Amino acid sequence: MSFLQVNHLEVTFGLRNGAVKALRDISFSLERGERIGIVGESGAGKSVAAFAVINLLSRPGYISAGEVLFEGRDLAQLSPREMRSIRGNRIAMIFQDPMMTLNPVLTISQQMVECLQAHRNISRRDARAIAVEKLKQVQIPSPEKRLDQYPHELSGGMRQRIIIAIALLMDPALIIADEPTTALDVTIQAEIMELLLELCASNNVGLMLITHDLGIVSQVTERAIVMYAGRIIETGPTKEIINDGQHPYTQGLINALPQQTVPGHRLNQIPGSMPSLQDIPAGCAFNPRCDFVMDICKSEIPGFTRSGGCSVACHMVQAMVESARQEI
Repeated sequence: MSFLQVNHLEVTFGLRNGAVKALRDISFSLERGERIGIVGESGAGKSVAAFAVINLLSRPGYISAGEVLFEGRDLAQLSPREMRSIRGNRIAMIFQDPMMTLNPVLTISQQMVECLQAHRNISRRDARAIAVEKLKQVQIPSPEKRLDQYPHELSGGMRQRIIIAIALLMDPALIIADEPTTALDVTIQAEIMELLLELCASNNVGLMLITHDLGIVSQVTERAIVMYAGRIIETGPTKEIINDGQHPYTQGLINALPQQTVPGHRLNQIPGSMPSLQDIPAGCAFNPRCDFVMDICKSEIPGFTRSGGCSVACHMVQAMVESARQEI
């Protein structure tokens, strides 16, 4: 069994005018030390998938079907007390806005020491020593001094490094990073992602990276999962998806990258927008925006077809693969 195995996961939000499904039939796995990226536009369901994995969904959202097996235990079935022993301990999460994560009225030391003492029976002195060591790991200069500072006294890049240090406090087996570089400038983004990659590799930590940036995914992850309207529509080795994306939506994301555009010309974009969860089109949810739409796309949800090293949920790809097999 895989280190993390998500099987047919479904997340529902109960609203006044009826329940809506934010995730539909999500299945993927992650091996120890492996790095995967989950990509898609805003509203694709990336962050909901991350919160569902650590069972951190707040009402009216809830896991309505499926299972999340982590080290053999179904996290969806654990009690809040049992989950607290896993969250922050075996699984750590890095959120996209460090100022929303860090408590502005507590020093960095107070926050790191409290985190350690919540999970381990150690003294404040020993906890502070561990905190200093973790700050050194994430290349924070003068770590003893930084511990006694408040979040507002640090730069954005420094705060994000602090968040990574806090995530590493318990030596987790898995880190979930939800858009960890969104609020940072490009040079700091590169430094943070390089640091995260180095730390995961040196500590054999699994990484689940949630992002809309295919450029970051191509540099950091080994496998990629492309989501659209709450479903996985393509998954496979990152290099293969970046170099030869099969699903029209994946191709649209790649073509929208700035480096794919001739200088001085308008950026490429996918026409239309992500559908509302309350108004998902019948059949393939991408069909209103797709240049290759067929009649079947408007009535039947496509199953996965193996194409190269990737699995693709697309009727067009399925037809092409079957046609190629008949020619052989």
